[in-house]
Amino acid sequence: MLKKLVLAGTAATLLSGLTIATPIGSYARCGWSYMTNSASDAVPLEWELNRARQLIVDLKPEIQQNARRIAQEKTEVVRLQRELSTTDERLTKAKTDIERLTNDLRDESSVYSYGGVTYTSAQVKSDLGNRFKRFQTRQQTSEKLRQMLAAREASLSAASERMDAMLDAKRQLEVEVENLQARLGALRVAQTSTQLHLDDSALSDTRRLLDDIATRIDVEEETMKVDVEYFGEINLDEPSDENLLDDVTAYMQKLDGGEDQAYVSIQLEEESSNSSL
Repeated sequence: MLKKLVLAGTAATLLSGLTIATPIGSYARCGWSYMTNSASDAVPLEWELNRARQLIVDLKPEIQQNARRIAQEKTEVVRLQRELSTTDERLTKAKTDIERLTNDLRDESSVYSYGGVTYTSAQVKSDLGNRFKRFQTRQQTSEKLRQMLAAREASLSAASERMDAMLDAKRQLEVEVENLQARLGALRVAQTSTQLHLDDSALSDTRRLLDDIATRIDVEEETMKVDVEYFGEINLDEPSDENLLDDVTAYMQKLDGGEDQAYVSIQLEEESSNSSL
């Protein structure tokens, strides 16, 4: 009974631990993902572009290593081609010699002469058998070389295609980096223009000050024009003597009339004062 209780308690503890650990684990994963994304977003785009350029530069050693492998494979292919060519030439000569000996033996002669040396029929047959064995062996070697050459050529062709694809991909990456650099430059220019447009209070104040200065200068210039026109102007017309006498007579009469009126006024004042006495 006690054993069952212990097992039940252990199972309950494990289940509760899993229940608690599950949300904690999800929170931890979510937090780690958020921190990773936030850190990635905090990295400047210029830095990321430089990192992309460096990754492209880092492809160079791998490309050089692949190019070295391709060069070695080409060298091996050339060697196999020469070896196969030599083997085929020997096979052709061996076949010609075997056919000659075979035709000679069909004559059923007792002796045969080759190169100034006489051989018996048995010697010629023995030599023909040895030549035929070597021919068969060399022919098998030629077939193996041909298979090896075909395999090497196929491998070389595939490696060359992969190399071309890698170089094309590298060039495409370089073009994309330059395109992103151009887009980023345009973005930075647009952002700078937007910032200047939003913070133009100093420019506006300066513009208003210049407008006020220009207005005051305009007023001063207009004032100078008025003074010169109406108060400092020289009369360019000649004076006329036709009405001079009339003007003098009218002026003198005006003066005489004023004196008479003043005299009458004085007499009236004197008479008034005497009567009061």
